[in-house]
Amino acid sequence: MANFNPTLSIYLTEILSSPVELSEQREEDLKRISQYISGKLLEKKKISMVFICTHNSRRSHMGQVWAQVWAEYFGISAVSTYSGGTEATAFHLNAVAAMGKSGLEFSSDGPAVNPHFQVSWNEEGPQVSGIFSKKFSHEVNPQKDFIAIMVCADADEACPFVPGAESRVAIPYDDPKAFDGTSEEADKYEERSIQIARELAWMYQQVRRS
Repeated sequence: MANFNPTLSIYLTEILSSPVELSEQREEDLKRISQYISGKLLEKKKISMVFICTHNSRRSHMGQVWAQVWAEYFGISAVSTYSGGTEATAFHLNAVAAMGKSGLEFSSDGPAVNPHFQVSWNEEGPQVSGIFSKKFSHEVNPQKDFIAIMVCADADEACPFVPGAESRVAIPYDDPKAFDGTSEEADKYEERSIQIARELAWMYQQVRRS
C-alpha cells in the first residue's frame, strides 16, 4: 500500500469499512469502468481516466483526485487521472475544503481566477499536480485512448460523444453547488466527496477481484 499520512490512512480505512449502497444500474456502470481498467492491465497498457462535468469545478475534480488516490492505494501504477468540463471555471474552494478533511493536502499557485492546485498525501509530495478547471479537450488531457467518466447529468446530455474516448460511462452525482451559501454547505460538499470516494473504492475492489 502507498505511503499515506496517518490522517488519510485512517480515513481510507473507514471508507473501505463502510457499507456501499448501490442500485443495480450503478453497480453495472461502475463495473464497466473496472472492466476497462482490468482489460488495460491484461494488455499491459497505461490507463487514462478523464472525469467530466459541466464546469470542472467540483464533482469532476473529486473524481480525478479520489481515483488517483485509490489507484495508489491498490497499487495500480498504470493509472493516470484527469478532469475537464464542457466549459472552464475554477476548482471550487468548497470542494477543496471537503476533500481536505480526509487528510489530503492541497496547495495552489496563489490567488487567481482559475488557480492551479497540487495535492499531497505524504511528505514526498506533491503526488498530483496541475489540477485546475479546463475543458475536457484541453491539451493537458489525453486526446485518445482514455475512458470518459461523466459525473453530472448535464455533461452527460451535452456530450453524448467524447472525441478520442475508447469508452464512455455515466455515473452522475448530485451537485453540492445547490447548497452554496446555506447552513448545509460544508456538510453537503463533504457528503459528495465521501460518496465519490466510496464508489470509486468499490470500483477498484472489482478490479482486484478480477
